[in-house]
Amino acid sequence: MEQKDKKKVNLALQGGGAHGAFAWGVLDKFLEKDIFSIEAITATSAGSMNAVILSQGMMEGGNEGARELLYEFWHAMSDYGKLYGVTSPLPIDIFLQPYLKVPVSFYFFSSITNILSPYQFNPYNHHPIREVLENIIDIEKIKANSKIKLFLGATNVRTGKIRIFNTEELSINAIIASACLPKLFQAVEIDNEYYWDGGYLGNPAIFPLIYNTDVKDIIILHTVPIVRSNIPSTVMEIETRLREISFNSSLMREMRAIAFVTKLIDDGWIKSEFKNNLKKLFIHCLRADKALEQFPRESVFVPDWKFLLTLRDLGRAAAETWLQENYDMIGKQSTIDFNEWL
Repeated sequence: MEQKDKKKVNLALQGGGAHGAFAWGVLDKFLEKDIFSIEAITATSAGSMNAVILSQGMMEGGNEGARELLYEFWHAMSDYGKLYGVTSPLPIDIFLQPYLKVPVSFYFFSSITNILSPYQFNPYNHHPIREVLENIIDIEKIKANSKIKLFLGATNVRTGKIRIFNTEELSINAIIASACLPKLFQAVEIDNEYYWDGGYLGNPAIFPLIYNTDVKDIIILHTVPIVRSNIPSTVMEIETRLREISFNSSLMREMRAIAFVTKLIDDGWIKSEFKNNLKKLFIHCLRADKALEQFPRESVFVPDWKFLLTLRDLGRAAAETWLQENYDMIGKQSTIDFNEWL
């Protein structure tokens, strides 16, 4: 891969709980290589946190500053998991781990969330992730100085529509809203509206990049597997697979629309006077299906530091391979097979 001028790209970051550390690894490798100029990022859930942390780190110390702040953030999230996590190991796990794959405490907590709502088991609405974000992120500095356009997606509980918070609308509440799983956290209030995780309607939403930037290349960093080789058989596996399908469905619909417009342009179906109204996009996807298939589906709730570092390293390795295979095509053509999305 020849080192030339940095290529302008937009990034699209999926959510995925602890699996967001896989995207951290990809971003870490991209920043280390220093080959991209990032115009904008659209994101949801854990992807939103990666996006905001990267933006602030870039402002404060360029690529190395972003790498350091991402490390600091994920380490803090691991520390938070030790205090508040639902996957803390118990003595009995020594015997049951080979069969359950995740700590018994997780199954206890999962049962509670199927009986009680977060308004009942957390009536004071304590949100430890807020503490992590407030200790690391300077919202006003990002709003005033970020060179990267940010678009964070959340789901409006009342209207059922997606809400995109741009850089000027950024807040701690907006970040938390983007990652608000309804069975774990109370809906987040912003300007008298209430929001849940953005993944239900856009994981992530691509359209903000189409309408708000001129950059044609979009690199989608997946953390939610699209394809699973094994059919789920336990209640937990079935529930998790349903969540994966749900969280990928909106992205797949947008990709079908992009594929349709691309075909219209490539086949010359657009009259010359209207061609300037459409923008041909170059879509690139760094999938996580194979890298994450080895882990139990419940591992999205495991913030163990060693596990997060494993995910980061898998992301770095996946990024290295992906760049070797696809970097030269960026700026020239899409590197995905649109037929997969049809």
